Amino acid sequence: MKKTIIGIILGVVLVYLSLRGIDFREVAGGFRQIRVDYVLLFLVIVFSVQLLRSFRWGLMLRPLDRVGQLSLFSVTCVGFLAIVSLPARLGELARPYLITKKSRIKMTAALGTVLVERVCDSVAILAIFGAVVFFIPSLPPWLVRSALLISLLTFLFMSFMIAMIMKREATLEILAPLIRRLPERFAGKIGGLVHQLIDGFKIFSNFKLLLQVMLLSVIVWMVNAAAIYTLFQAFALHLPFTAAIVVMIILLIGIAIPTAPGFIGNWHYACILGLTLFGAPKSEALTFAVIYHFLSIGIVVVLGLIFLPFNKFSITDMKKEAMSTHQASPSVDLASKP
Repeated sequence: MKKTIIGIILGVVLVYLSLRGIDFREVAGGFRQIRVDYVLLFLVIVFSVQLLRSFRWGLMLRPLDRVGQLSLFSVTCVGFLAIVSLPARLGELARPYLITKKSRIKMTAALGTVLVERVCDSVAILAIFGAVVFFIPSLPPWLVRSALLISLLTFLFMSFMIAMIMKREATLEILAPLIRRLPERFAGKIGGLVHQLIDGFKIFSNFKLLLQVMLLSVIVWMVNAAAIYTLFQAFALHLPFTAAIVVMIILLIGIAIPTAPGFIGNWHYACILGLTLFGAPKSEALTFAVIYHFLSIGIVVVLGLIFLPFNKFSITDMKKEAMSTHQASPSVDLASKP
């Protein structure tokens, strides 16, 4: 609850910073000049991104179970609806929970694949950013430092995940002292959950499949940048494709900050920050941010609502599934190890 309140306050602050010094007559004029044909193309591209995401997730799940593409797409759509509508990133649990209803995959293992997805996304985005640096050497130092920090964290996290899948028993031995500090009723079950989580990392032991996922990740984010570039055309913003990539990266950093549901405030401020780096007036940047946010969230909501009747869930349901996963997990007694 406290995190939610802090997130809402932060969102309000970012909304204020986004609106400060804005000429709203220019914003209104910007809305009237939008080209609808480019907006429709933008929506088609965003829809294709969701399809690509669901297909890529299916590859990540393949070492655990084969899931049909329609099921993957419907769960992905509802999962993203949960992400934008639930506070404190609770929506991230929706996809792992829902996929258990469509397959034999345990929720904790599915959560492991979501973590793998985040790592693959980070690697792809950093690779794209590295290429952009050669074309725009004058990027702000804070952005370069942020990319370097994310690179370090991604490398460490991916190395840890690979070590966990390659040296499972050694990992459990390392974690044993930490697990012994937990209450006794939990400690015996944690080992089983860790085993299931590591199962979600199995793709790291399949180089061919991992390479496919990495290439798909680059494609996903390049298509995402293409969507932003298409929206530039709708606003007659004469900016290069590299600007779309930079705006995308700044936006990803911005929405990583937990604020109000729907990324209100941080989305807009990040877009304005990115566009003004390339000389766009703040009023035009705000107009772009509002429309970009509305369309992006709008298509997520529409697709999510279409598939929601076939993938119903609640926070209570997710908690029950987590508890049943605990009970079904093999009891690995790490608590008693010296």
